Amino acid sequence: MLHTTFRRAKEAHACVSSYRRMAKVLGGVARYGLDTPIPLDKVLEVCGLIDTLWALKIVIEPADKEFRLLACDYAERVLPLFERQYPNDNRPSRAIEIARRFAEGEATSGELAAAHDAAYAAWAAAYAAEAAAWAAAREAAYAAAHAAWDAAHATRAAAYAAEAAAWAAAGAAAYAAAHAARDAEDAERAWQKQRLLKLLEG
Repeated sequence: MLHTTFRRAKEAHACVSSYRRMAKVLGGVARYGLDTPIPLDKVLEVCGLIDTLWALKIVIEPADKEFRLLACDYAERVLPLFERQYPNDNRPSRAIEIARRFAEGEATSGELAAAHDAAYAAWAAAYAAEAAAWAAAREAAYAAAHAAWDAAHATRAAAYAAEAAAWAAAGAAAYAAAHAARDAEDAERAWQKQRLLKLLEG
């Protein structure tokens, strides 16, 4: 299990309402303790997925490898949305592949940076197309670019990849109907939550 503390949350300028909600559930900061470890599954239960993804950057335990693989999983889920629109462009899939290899110690920071830049370029090209039908594809490329973010940003990579993946899932459905987009985003968030729980439970 991964943990954080109230002190770490305060020093990182956590959302005030989420901080207070967690404090209330745990009986108050003074009683619980500024430096008493808070399990992230408790953060997930009380504050939800987005706040827990943010809290990855303030965990006590080192887990950069796990965070990077989490980002890859999130990005890979929506990669088919990009590949359907751009079947001959392998830059996002290559970025995810290299990010996985980097997490395992099998790729260099230089390779990771190049993969990130290439995936970001693919996103920029899709964005420039400005077609509603391609919105999901460009967000999928964006998720891949963040999965291959540089070595110092593994925790934020997971959060950004998750956000882009959810938008990609919603964007794919939005082309058909607004309520379908909400359902698609909710389904993606549910999957992301389960994947995060798997990481937290070891």
